Amino acid sequence: MSTTRQLLNSVEVARFVAHGFLRLDGIVPREMNEEALGVFATGLPAVPYGTTVPKAFPEGSFTRRLVELPAVAGALESLVGSDPSVDHHFVHTREPHEGSAQPLHADALIDVRPDAFDVQLMYYPQEVTADMGGTLVVPGSHLRRTNESDTGRYQNLLGQTRLTCAAGTVMLVHHGIWHGGRRNDSDTVRHMYKIRFNPTVPQVRLWDVSDLHSPAVSSELGRTFPWYEPATGRLEIHNRIQLWRTLTGDPGFDIDHWATRISNRPALRSQA
Repeated sequence: MSTTRQLLNSVEVARFVAHGFLRLDGIVPREMNEEALGVFATGLPAVPYGTTVPKAFPEGSFTRRLVELPAVAGALESLVGSDPSVDHHFVHTREPHEGSAQPLHADALIDVRPDAFDVQLMYYPQEVTADMGGTLVVPGSHLRRTNESDTGRYQNLLGQTRLTCAAGTVMLVHHGIWHGGRRNDSDTVRHMYKIRFNPTVPQVRLWDVSDLHSPAVSSELGRTFPWYEPATGRLEIHNRIQLWRTLTGDPGFDIDHWATRISNRPALRSQA
């Protein structure tokens, strides 16, 4: 297996900025998926907030090998840098025929950082079928600030996705994504292993920027989603423009002049 890190390109990072998540389907080898079930049954040691990856997950440990898989390591480096700290990790387990689901929520407190974000890795060691429930995610919700389960009263939003995937799938999500674990109506125990990473370096051009000026970048950033309101939904694209400016270090980036138009203040320029 190749050990060369696989950085994301600009189009993939733009897709993450628009959707709030990125799927890496079936990338974990079968033998690691089988090993994971035993590791989860035994239990994982707690990790204090802010621990470095080498200290949190010793060399040779299951989790260390998971996050060092080239596709995983490259994607994490592209989004949070090569030396993030570990916020926390936890194995979420859903028993067969469990009769409840999580409310729709965003993790942790309302987060107003305009220039940084955490990334949560969600790893699925088993195939997740529709009757197993899976993780529900609302695409494009991550930049609409909400506090924890304030969204819990919403039962279904147009365009939401409920993850079904092959064994060994990893999903990387922006910390603000609206999501929830669905109930498990199958005969199989379902596991999802989550690790939250905090950046320790500025999140500026950490990925392969050779395609930075591709028209596909703006196309990704300009996506809309079915649940967006006609007016308020446009603010989501403006929020992405602001985030993309931060991630690229390009204060002039824009889509259809949206951000430039509302920041035009000639009076301030005339006083300089």
